Amino acid sequence: MTTRKVVAVLQARTGSTRLPGKVLRPLGPNGRPVLAWLVRAARAAAGIDEVVIATSTNAGDDAVAALGESLGVRVIRGSEDDVLSRFVLAAQATGADAVMRLTADCPLHDPSQLASLAALWRSDPSLDYVSTVLVRTVPHGYDAEITSTPALLRADEEATSYHRTHVNSWFYAGPNQFKTAGLVIHPPANDLRVTLDTPADADFLDAVVAELGDRPPALREVIALLRARPDLVDINSAVRQKELADG
Repeated sequence: MTTRKVVAVLQARTGSTRLPGKVLRPLGPNGRPVLAWLVRAARAAAGIDEVVIATSTNAGDDAVAALGESLGVRVIRGSEDDVLSRFVLAAQATGADAVMRLTADCPLHDPSQLASLAALWRSDPSLDYVSTVLVRTVPHGYDAEITSTPALLRADEEATSYHRTHVNSWFYAGPNQFKTAGLVIHPPANDLRVTLDTPADADFLDAVVAELGDRPPALREVIALLRARPDLVDINSAVRQKELADG
């Protein structure tokens, strides 16, 4: 059987509009940067063969590249706005058969969930796109998407507008037909927000990590904590999730 390479590509930059520099923000008692939390989770996931950071060529993202290098992670740099082109560069540089897109503002990813997604694609490599959000049942902050490299290259040829910023929206928002599959959990927890985009989100994540410690927590563990502690949920409950068109 041919071994197929799955590469986790971590999308990271410092130019956030609502919380600049968020991916470098310390999180937890050891001051581990948010991006380093995600690198650790991706490395711990079975079925991921390599972890890559994809950032921009802007001078402001030199610190992102330096952090990646200090963690021993390959860093790919490209256009700030054309994020899809960065993923193509990463796929080509690593020889990936498929890429898993993760965003660096989601530091509490569960390695077992990432492993399940990788296993789903490996079970049928003819799938163009597999995702935890094709039908969203997971909290915001647990978005993970795998795209086969041939499908990614097709998107690079055809996608325009905000699809180039959001990378994989072309697969579920466009008129094209792709072979897709999704992971869901039950009961659903898509009402919860476990991501970093505002100061309130930062306060929330600090509070969650204070409860769970400096380690990649299981998704079910995070959900159980938040169901039992509405005071934690209230910290960032007023934050509006950005839509695709928000860029």
